[in-house]
Amino acid sequence: MKYLHTMIRVSDPADTVRFFNLLGLNEVRRHDNEAGRFSLIFLAAPGDESAQIELTHNWDEAGYAGGRNFGHVAYTVENIYESCQRLADGGVVINRPPRDGRMAFVKSPDGISVELLQSGGALPPTEPWASAPNIGSW
Repeated sequence: MKYLHTMIRVSDPADTVRFFNLLGLNEVRRHDNEAGRFSLIFLAAPGDESAQIELTHNWDEAGYAGGRNFGHVAYTVENIYESCQRLADGGVVINRPPRDGRMAFVKSPDGISVELLQSGGALPPTEPWASAPNIGSW
């Protein structure tokens, strides 16, 4: 398992990038998704890209309530199906099952979203995950 990033939602990307630049972080990559109407901006300390912050800007969102400005922490796993099964066997709800063989979401006991991403490419879709529904929010 490897730590990837922490995501926060932002209302003004330029202002937020400026803030993190002042802290000493630099932009390492950016992805603008026209169809989904969002931007992802990843920042890291110079020389250490192992711990990144992901700024997510939802273009049509005016503000965030209920703590949704903090999004999730993310980790890669060697086998997403085995990881989700281990969690489910331990009583953890798989809020967003890995239907695509690539991504799943669970929540910590305090309700913090945790994203699990398959290391490397996606695994072939496999039951029971391929047809599993979302449960709650993630």
